Amino acid sequence: MSAKAEILIPRIDPRHACFKMRVARSGIHGWGVYAAERIPARRKVIEYTGELISRRETKRRGMGPRTYLFTLDDYWTIDGSVGGSGAELINHSCAPNLYSWNFQRHILYMSKRVIQPGEELTVDYRFDKKIEKVPCRCGAPACRGTINLLE
Repeated sequence: MSAKAEILIPRIDPRHACFKMRVARSGIHGWGVYAAERIPARRKVIEYTGELISRRETKRRGMGPRTYLFTLDDYWTIDGSVGGSGAELINHSCAPNLYSWNFQRHILYMSKRVIQPGEELTVDYRFDKKIEKVPCRCGAPACRGTINLLE
């Protein structure tokens, strides 16, 4: 199967979300996910779901201009563009309000702090420093300037 890496109708799948969220245009990049209610600190917010694909398939699908790939382990990747929960629309920030937790082969996005209604949900993508640098547009005061890790 070939994923198009294009999400035609951006949405949050309530089966994987623990709080009310909405999708809207983002000042960071394309679509973003916004809290529609107060989210307490240290809580599961949403699970990153999608098609489980091999590293070989990951390389093939990762060639496009827009991808929704999350590395699960040394062999498997989750492609959020196929059966995604909406977590694939959460943008990067160098000062995120979420963190990802790989728990028993599930990628969970957890709140780092209290998140207020209307606030955009963000996570640090932590791209490897060894791959091509991707510019960051998060606007955080301590922005690294790249989505890639510096060290």
